[in-house]
Amino acid sequence: MIYLDNSACTRLDERVLEAMKQYYFDVYAVATSEFGYSMGIDAREGLEASRGIIASKMGGSPEELVFTSGSTESSNMALKGVASALKKKGKHIIVSKIEDFPVLNTAKALEKQGFEVDYLDVDGEGKVDIESLETTIRDDTILVSVQQANQEIGTLQDLETIASVCKEKDTLLHTDATHSFTRVPLDVSKIPVDLVTISGHTIHGPRGIGALYVREGTPIRKWMDGGFQEFNLRAGVENIPAAVGFAKAVELVTPKENKKLAEMRDRVIDGAFEKIPDVTLNGSRKERLPQNANITFHYVEGESITLHLDMRGFAVSTGSACFSKSLEASHVIRGIGGDHERAHGSVRFTFGRYNTMKDADAVVEAISEVVEQLRVISPLRNEN
Repeated sequence: MIYLDNSACTRLDERVLEAMKQYYFDVYAVATSEFGYSMGIDAREGLEASRGIIASKMGGSPEELVFTSGSTESSNMALKGVASALKKKGKHIIVSKIEDFPVLNTAKALEKQGFEVDYLDVDGEGKVDIESLETTIRDDTILVSVQQANQEIGTLQDLETIASVCKEKDTLLHTDATHSFTRVPLDVSKIPVDLVTISGHTIHGPRGIGALYVREGTPIRKWMDGGFQEFNLRAGVENIPAAVGFAKAVELVTPKENKKLAEMRDRVIDGAFEKIPDVTLNGSRKERLPQNANITFHYVEGESITLHLDMRGFAVSTGSACFSKSLEASHVIRGIGGDHERAHGSVRFTFGRYNTMKDADAVVEAISEVVEQLRVISPLRNEN
């Protein structure tokens, strides 16, 4: 199987697993303070060293990084924690229409609690309109949440400008960097973003571990009751092996690897346009994640393409409603102005450390044959 769905989840790097092992079998105690027993102290040292590695990667300090169970919890913590802390100041929140579900559905949950949410439109490439953001922010706006990069189409936002607008308007900014952290630059010492969601599962780290960067002084309340772990912001026994693995995964990502991912991405995009007629690139051509290619193959269903590619040994994903538990076509494709046909025909190829240029060439050849075969029998093609 040639796995090309690395934005969903990546294969664990053996070096990550090796770093985690001692915290399962040798240093397996819960983290204790300097006045605890030695194994607990060693466990805490491993936890804090990992926190420092990850925080420094984004230009933050260790005290600003809260470990969570993953990106879903991190985004929930950001939106619900700020909403709870600032509800007396205001109940207005802004998110983009193409955010991932942890942000969108948390925003919808807050609406049921009396908060008002504005969902920002994006342009045909998935970019937030800065002027629209400026006019939408009000005196009672307490939080803006705009992702650094889109999970489906890979478009990068102008986060620096967005952050500047929010700072000027005295409004907090959260960004979901689940798919961009370590893949594109993010330096919170230079970009005034207040909260950042990150996760280990997209960079060949372990599943079930993520973090929320919380800039010092950001008003936020604990939303899950329990103990006093993680600066009293996230209750529960710390997942130290996973935190160590997350840190190791961060260390292993290199500019050379990201360049290789971009080359494979471009090979698929260029190859598809050269070999297959009636295709549309979803997202920005230039300002996109290095690992992401999302293409609509018109007149065929993405689910049919996905199943045929699976039979040929390729794993990819689609924006087709039939592959969604919600039975709705991709809100991202529709958000950039695409109709249901464009969403149904979209296929996402995302690359990782264990892919090669041969994989990119092979999937281009396979999909050109699959699309040609499917269009012969496609009622959508016959209608056009």
